[in-house]
Amino acid sequence: MVDRDRLVKTFCDLVQIDSESGNEDEMAAEMTRRLEELGFEVETDDYGNLIAHEEGDDPFMLSGHIDTVIPGNSIKPIVDGDQIKSDGTTIGGGDDNAGLAIILETLTSMREDGTKRVPIEVVLTRDEEPGLIGAHKLDFSMIRSKESIVFDREGPVNRITLASPTYVAYNFNITGRAAHAGIEPENGISAIQIASEIITRLPQGRLDEESTFSIGTIEGGSTRNTVPESATVTGEFRTINMETLDNLLLEIQNVLTDVSAMYPDATIDSDVYPKFKTFRISEEQPTTKKVMNALSAIGLEPDFQLSGGGSDANVFWQHGISAIVCGMADYNMHTLREYVVIPELVQCVEFCRELIKA
Repeated sequence: MVDRDRLVKTFCDLVQIDSESGNEDEMAAEMTRRLEELGFEVETDDYGNLIAHEEGDDPFMLSGHIDTVIPGNSIKPIVDGDQIKSDGTTIGGGDDNAGLAIILETLTSMREDGTKRVPIEVVLTRDEEPGLIGAHKLDFSMIRSKESIVFDREGPVNRITLASPTYVAYNFNITGRAAHAGIEPENGISAIQIASEIITRLPQGRLDEESTFSIGTIEGGSTRNTVPESATVTGEFRTINMETLDNLLLEIQNVLTDVSAMYPDATIDSDVYPKFKTFRISEEQPTTKKVMNALSAIGLEPDFQLSGGGSDANVFWQHGISAIVCGMADYNMHTLREYVVIPELVQCVEFCRELIKA
């Protein structure tokens, strides 16, 4: 049986451990200690990701990540009725401490009440928030699981990611020619002006239901009275549609070609690269059916939704692991208004227990 009070305490204990991306050592140590107490053998790969094993064939993976976004230090959890939030000076920490608490309470409660379950493998990654870095560096030779549930989505547990996009990052480094802005501006080539030409030709915002495009940063120039010699533009685009992906890559190439022709004495260096690739689940897949059956057992219907974000599941699918991403009772993720709904957090554990029952 799920112990609501213990679940809330576990969550509150975890969020008070500072674990911003790149600073996860204390959280890694705490999760290692807790998993070892549950009888798991916990290993780390070369990047510091945690892989917890136990005996048994064909294990099922429970996964989350141990880092949080900024500002995620000195979180002070406040239990307010059926919600847990911060004091408003930090994030609430639900992403992904709610996922960690769900995994721990599931395993603890099943051991406590003797409910038989399938063998489990727990995989907890570092540096998920900056772009799934830990998952990309994960040593998959240490992992035996072929199926996984990833607790890393906003909303109730029955909110399931139907598809997640390919995420492409880009950097444009522009070099013009410096000159005195008041004495000989005609001898300069403004890198910032070239950057603006590029930006105005690129799409912006939501392109369609499956695609977005964003200019993230622009930096350039040196002093107020100098024609700027250098500028950098960074951004990203995301899409589930592969035809759209190809069209956007071609559009970027055409824009850079056209602007380069306008400024032949300047240089534009571009770096366009995917950070993670798309996946789409099917109701006919065995793992999806298991998830649907577990939801049905606790009286819920799956709410399949497209996602504009990525998770470790994007990387797991690339390595042959059927990974389903579900909600973890967290809302307003990555903001000071983040909060966790306690009854929904309990439902997450009830779902997980059903999913891994023998």
